Amino acid sequence: MAHTTVEKQIEAGGLPFTYLTAGPEDGPLALCLHGFPDTAHTYRHLLPELAAAGFRAVAPFSRGYAPTAVPADGRYQTGALARDAVALHDALGGDDRAVLIGHDWGAQATYGAAVSAPERWRKVVAMAVPVGPALAGSFFTYDQIKRSFYMYFFQNPLADVLVAADDQAFIARLWADWSPGYDATEDLAAVRRALGTPENLAAALGYYRALFDPAEQSPELAAEQQAVGGVPPQPTLYLHGAQDGCMGADTVDAVRAALSPGSEAVVVEGAGHFLHLERPDEVNRHILGFLAD
Repeated sequence: MAHTTVEKQIEAGGLPFTYLTAGPEDGPLALCLHGFPDTAHTYRHLLPELAAAGFRAVAPFSRGYAPTAVPADGRYQTGALARDAVALHDALGGDDRAVLIGHDWGAQATYGAAVSAPERWRKVVAMAVPVGPALAGSFFTYDQIKRSFYMYFFQNPLADVLVAADDQAFIARLWADWSPGYDATEDLAAVRRALGTPENLAAALGYYRALFDPAEQSPELAAEQQAVGGVPPQPTLYLHGAQDGCMGADTVDAVRAALSPGSEAVVVEGAGHFLHLERPDEVNRHILGFLAD
């Protein structure tokens, strides 16, 4: 039976979110969090599969990514993303059967929500960005600094203009570098809709600016922020593309060593950063098998 994905709206933690969803409303919540430069449409292959397995699959557009609202508080630190995940669990009526799935920034939010509110999530899936202890050991190597040039460039006020120029050509180049050979035409069209205004693009860049500017770190979110750097106590599936041009796959051994009992770490061959789009059948099989155990 094919499951149709529909778009809905909900308020969570005082912020209006738009989300894509499929599956029975009384099924266990599977909350799927996207990263940059991406949208909820990144889960278009996974949502129907989760629905077919009985989950209420939900993929929100993250704060500041249209049609979700730009937050009035201007908070984009990772702790805010983790708090959003917990607020969405509440607003959607999630229970202790819920699972979290995150890619890129969504993986960071997933770690924070899983560590700060462990009773809410049965299992965790993360892709493309390692857990804190593994990330700390690789993030400031020469090779990774070179891959992460964009993060440092985004600190420059000129980034708002230059990333938007030529119909977001900068973002198209990131996709091409991070997932070589993948045709991102459909994804880039969705990104242009989500980040097509100066306010939305500034929000997305704000995630990176909040990493380095203490003034962007709210003391109110200190607990969630600390949790982002932790290791989920739940069984966790970690997936990483072998040809990831954004975050090197050499971190996977460290991830495997850091994860909690019952966890798995898998390198997906023939895939880059957007592995769930490049190898959807393989990635979906790993995720559904892990969640069913």
